[in-house]
Amino acid sequence: MSVRIKAVGKALPEFWSATEDILPFLDGWLKNQDERFIRKVKKIFEGAAVDKRYSIMSPGEVFSDLSFEERNTIYIKEGIKLGKQCLETALGKAGWKAEDLDFIITVSCTGIMIPSLDAYLINELRLRQDIVRLPVTEMGCAAGVSGIIYAKNFLKANPGKRAAVVAVESPTATFQLNDFSMANVVSAAIFGDGAACVLLSSDGADKGPEIIAEEMYHFYDAENMMGFKLTNSGLQMVLDVEVPETIASHFPAIIHPFLAKNGLEIEAIDHLIFHPGGKKIIQIVEELFGKLGKNIDETKEVLRLYGNMSSATVLYVLERTLDTKPQTGEKGLMLSFGPGFSAQRILLQW
Repeated sequence: MSVRIKAVGKALPEFWSATEDILPFLDGWLKNQDERFIRKVKKIFEGAAVDKRYSIMSPGEVFSDLSFEERNTIYIKEGIKLGKQCLETALGKAGWKAEDLDFIITVSCTGIMIPSLDAYLINELRLRQDIVRLPVTEMGCAAGVSGIIYAKNFLKANPGKRAAVVAVESPTATFQLNDFSMANVVSAAIFGDGAACVLLSSDGADKGPEIIAEEMYHFYDAENMMGFKLTNSGLQMVLDVEVPETIASHFPAIIHPFLAKNGLEIEAIDHLIFHPGGKKIIQIVEELFGKLGKNIDETKEVLRLYGNMSSATVLYVLERTLDTKPQTGEKGLMLSFGPGFSAQRILLQW
């Protein structure tokens, strides 16, 4: 019994800004800072490999003194809207009805809402009253792939069923106006808002790439490298400068044993569907795999067009890969990283 990915749909907020349009707002935000620091921050924004990013708030609102409560209220309202949009888009692409879903997983780490997003989507789209729901809140950028892993395991145990994984993120809602740390600066430079939905099926009539294998990899003693600190002013970014180098040092253990368990080597992978964590991580991946003739062009393009949208981002890369119409027999490797520190991997075959 196989589990296949049927469709991917995305949704974007109404506000968007090119990087050059953000720079004047930096002048206002950094007006009391040292001139050298201001130049450094602007260079980080200009060199982040992000041309454009979307937001649930206007730039003026992002760089304002909105309270944690006010930002989170916007996150809830706009998150429900984006979740509904991407789920409806995915259902339309799959030719499914809302009541066809047996399982819904929602993932997000950039705001707080109880009841969780899935409860709202059940009501908004009139999903079945017996649908199984699972909200995942604290896995950060890795949660998009994690959600697919959880859905796959549910479907493998329940033949003939269908599932949706909905990722909705608003990193801009976590921006800290009075935090001039590198973690907050880098976060503001590389992150953007967005939502995506993946539909999966264990119904033999549904076509799409099959999930051949999936696995998680956990780094020891790295809990403090990435995440959020809950403060009175909101979710404060924790982002260690050693993250790219730490990932690089673990790459052989993350990639090769996983593929070997499935009788493969990296040369057999046709599509690298990697989460674009940032420019440095992309450079490391290219250095490691470029000499093998592999590229992560779709990953780079998603970062350029949207920025890092946390858990939703790798799903944008997946959608772009699906749109290239891979040939039967081709293989893809999905990979994302998140707090913990952890790496999540999925092996696909068309």
